[in-house]
Amino acid sequence: MSADAATESFTFQAEVSKLLDLMIHSLYREKDIFLRELISNASDACDKLRYAALTESTLLADDPDLKVMIELNKGSRTITVTDNGIGMSRAELIENLGTIARSGTEAFVKSLTEGKADPVSLIGQFGVGFYSIFMVADRVDVVTRRAGEAEGWRWQSDGTGTFTITPEEEARRGAAITLHLRDDASEYLDADRIRQIVRTYSDHIALPIKLMGESKAGSETLNSAAALWTRPRSEITDEKAKEFYHHVAHMAGDPWLTIHLRAEGRMEYAALLFVPDRRPFDLFEPQRRHRVKLYVKRVFITDDCEGLLPRYLRFMRGVVDSSDLPLNISRETLQNNPLLAKIRSGLVKRVIGDLDKKAADATSDYAAFWGNFGAVLKEGMYEDSENRAALIKLARFQTLNGKPGEWHSLDDYVGRMREGQTAIYYITGDSPEALRKSPQIEGFRARGLDVLLMSDAIDHFWLPTVGEHSGKPFRSVTQGSADLDAIPPLDGDKAGEAEATPQNELDKLIALVKLSLGDQVKDVRTSARLTDSAVCLIADAGDIDMHLERLLRSQQRDVTAQKRILELNPRHKLIRSLAHLVGQAGASQTLEDAAHLLFDQARLMEGEPLEDANAFARRLSDVLVRAFEARAA
Repeated sequence: MSADAATESFTFQAEVSKLLDLMIHSLYREKDIFLRELISNASDACDKLRYAALTESTLLADDPDLKVMIELNKGSRTITVTDNGIGMSRAELIENLGTIARSGTEAFVKSLTEGKADPVSLIGQFGVGFYSIFMVADRVDVVTRRAGEAEGWRWQSDGTGTFTITPEEEARRGAAITLHLRDDASEYLDADRIRQIVRTYSDHIALPIKLMGESKAGSETLNSAAALWTRPRSEITDEKAKEFYHHVAHMAGDPWLTIHLRAEGRMEYAALLFVPDRRPFDLFEPQRRHRVKLYVKRVFITDDCEGLLPRYLRFMRGVVDSSDLPLNISRETLQNNPLLAKIRSGLVKRVIGDLDKKAADATSDYAAFWGNFGAVLKEGMYEDSENRAALIKLARFQTLNGKPGEWHSLDDYVGRMREGQTAIYYITGDSPEALRKSPQIEGFRARGLDVLLMSDAIDHFWLPTVGEHSGKPFRSVTQGSADLDAIPPLDGDKAGEAEATPQNELDKLIALVKLSLGDQVKDVRTSARLTDSAVCLIADAGDIDMHLERLLRSQQRDVTAQKRILELNPRHKLIRSLAHLVGQAGASQTLEDAAHLLFDQARLMEGEPLEDANAFARRLSDVLVRAFEARAA
C-alpha cells in the first residue's frame, strides 16, 4: 500500500484550532519556550518508559540508554528533537496531538478567548506545550513508535486546522519531532543559541540532552543530566530552581516558596517542592489530586500517588524521591505502605513549618499566598486532626472591623475582643463585600464587635469540627439569639437613642405578622442585631445555616427546606409606623400586605429568590396606592 493511500486526515479540536491560530498570528515573544516544552515532554516520555520497563524489561532491551537528542540542519532549515522514550500509538497521536484531552479544557478556552491571562503562561499549565512549536515552525512532522508495538506512524501538520497520520515503517521507539522553521526563526539553527536555551531552561533534566554534530559523527551533552533534587542545597541556585519549577509544574511565573528537603538516617528521601505564585487551573476539581511526582531511586513511579500528600496540599508542585521504597511498587500497594505514610508525615510537617515561618517573616507575601490557597488549606482544618492546631495558626480571615482585603489570624481576633465578649463571631456568605452589607451584623458593628467574614464553602464544615479557639466558642451571627444586651454600643452610637415601639403595640404587630405569614416562618420576634434595617431572617439555634442550605441546593443536594425566624427592629420607623396601625379601622389589608412585604424584603437581602414575584409586585403596588391616597386626603 502506498503512503498516500494510507494517509488519513483529521481536523483539530476547536479549542486546539483557536490555540494554533494564536500561536501563529499573535505570539512573537518568549519563543524559546518551544524547545523547553519539547525537551520536557521528551523527558516525561523517557520517565514513563523507565517505569513501564520495571515490569516489562524487554521494552528497554533494544535501546537501554534513555536520552534526548537535538539535530540542526541549516540546509533544510529544520530542527529535530528526538527521544527514545515510551512513544505513541496511532490512537495516542490523535488524542495527544489533536485534542486538549484533559479536564480544564473549558477553563482553558475561556481564559484564552477572554484574554484574562497571558497566553504564554497558559501553554504549559494546560498541558498543551507541544503546540508552542507553531510559534517558530510552519510545518511539523512527528515520527513515533510506541514501545512494545511493531507499527510506527508519521503525524504531520502545518497548524492551520488539520493534521494527517500515515504508517511509517522506519519509525524507531520514541518520538522524533521535526520543525520546519519559519523565516523569522533562523536563530534556532545556530548551535550556540541552542546551547544557551538548554542550559538556561533544561539543565535540570535528569537524562542527557545531546546536540548532534553537523557530521553526525559525534554529539555534545548540553546539560548536567543530574537530578536537581539530589544535589546539595548550596548547588541549587534560584535560577535552577525556577526552571525546574517550570518543568515539573508546567506553570509560568516564579515559585512563591521553594522547599528542599533531604531526610537521612533510618529512612532516606529527598524532595524539591514548590508553592506556585498563582492558582493552578485545576485547583478546585472534584478529584482534588496533587501534582507532586514520586520517584524511587531516581526512577519515575507516578505523578498520581494518592498517599504522598494530603489533598489540602494539592497546590504543591515538585518531586519526592525515596531510597527505601521498592522499585517495583504498584499504585495499589503504595496506598497502604507504612514507609509512604512516614514520608507523607515528614513532608506535611515541613511544608506547614515553612509556611508558618513565611507568615511570621513576610506578612504581605503570606497574605497573597492565603488569597490564592487559603480555601484549600482550610480543608486540612476539617480533615487532618493531627495537624489541625498548626493549620489553624496559619489561617487568615477578613473581618468586619478590618479593612477590605486585610487578613487577620484568630489570635489577632481574640486579642482585640471587647470586654465582656465571650465568643468569636462569624458570618458566612458569598463574598466579604456582600457580608459587610448584611443586616445581621449591624448590632455587632454598633458595639464594636468584630465578625469573621467567611466566604469559602469549607467554612461550614471546619467551624463545627474545630468548635473553639483559645477557649472562645465560634458563634454564627445569623443563628440563634444574638445575646448582645451585655455589651453596650460604642460611644457616639445613635442606634440606642431611637424611639422604641411601645411594647404593647409591638406585641400586637408581631402577633399579626405571625398570623399573616403562617407556616412560611418558624417564628417572629424582636431583634437586638438590627440598627438600620427593618427586618432580617435568622436560623434558629441548631438549624442548618442559611448560606449552607443555599450552597447545598446549588449543588443539587437533597436538602429539606428550613423555616426561618423573622426578626423585627423595634426602633425602625417602618416598624413603629406599622405597629401604630394595628387595631385602626381599615388598616388590616395594609398590615397583611406589609407583613408579606417585610418577609420578601428579608428574603431578598439574603439573596433568596421571591417565591411569588407577581404577588410581591401586587402587594407593593397596593400599599403604595393606599399610602398616596391617604397622603392626598
